[in-house]
Amino acid sequence: MAATEATGNRLERRKAETRRKMVDAARAMLADGRSQSASIQEITDAADVGFGSFYNHFSSKAELFEVAVLDVLDEIGTALDSIGEQDEDPSERFARSVRMTVRFARTRPELARIVVRHGLDYLESDRGVAHRARRDLEAGIAAGVFRIRNPRLALASTAGALLATLQLSLLHPEEADDRSSDDLAENLLLMFGVPAKRARVLATRELPDLVVGQSAGHRPDQ
Repeated sequence: MAATEATGNRLERRKAETRRKMVDAARAMLADGRSQSASIQEITDAADVGFGSFYNHFSSKAELFEVAVLDVLDEIGTALDSIGEQDEDPSERFARSVRMTVRFARTRPELARIVVRHGLDYLESDRGVAHRARRDLEAGIAAGVFRIRNPRLALASTAGALLATLQLSLLHPEEADDRSSDDLAENLLLMFGVPAKRARVLATRELPDLVVGQSAGHRPDQ
């Protein structure tokens, strides 16, 4: 029984490792824009797994790349959640998430490219940055710190500004300093009715260290 169980555990670990390798390969292809043209053979070659392994885990390329995008969103969301307090001012949590997400263009460009290319497709997802922005906006409305009539429009405005700033930071890395993320957060807070003095404080407050990339088998940017 013990030997059978050990063998089963090894097989499960190998299956999980194979799946992880393919998801990581898909993430790299999403980041550099190759996802549309990549063949299954190219994916398995990049993952260094056998071609026949693909259909043991995914029914199609579309499924793999969707899993890869959601993997990125979950990774970012988990990281942002790790530095927040559930009972804190939602405007502070919102500003911090915006600032740290924009900084990914410099600290984690692979993640930033995937978010820029695919973020709008997941605007109403319950995962990733959009979900947390929606949560903080709604909490801010309830607490009276945001003056927003249309939460859906506020989320769209946030997403558009955030993705555009990320894109500009990726295109012009020499200009992608901390001030860019701070200015964006301050402008969004002002747009949502936060007083100017409070918005400046929230947009310039010292940020905690953000650890991203703790999912099993994740490889940091090369």
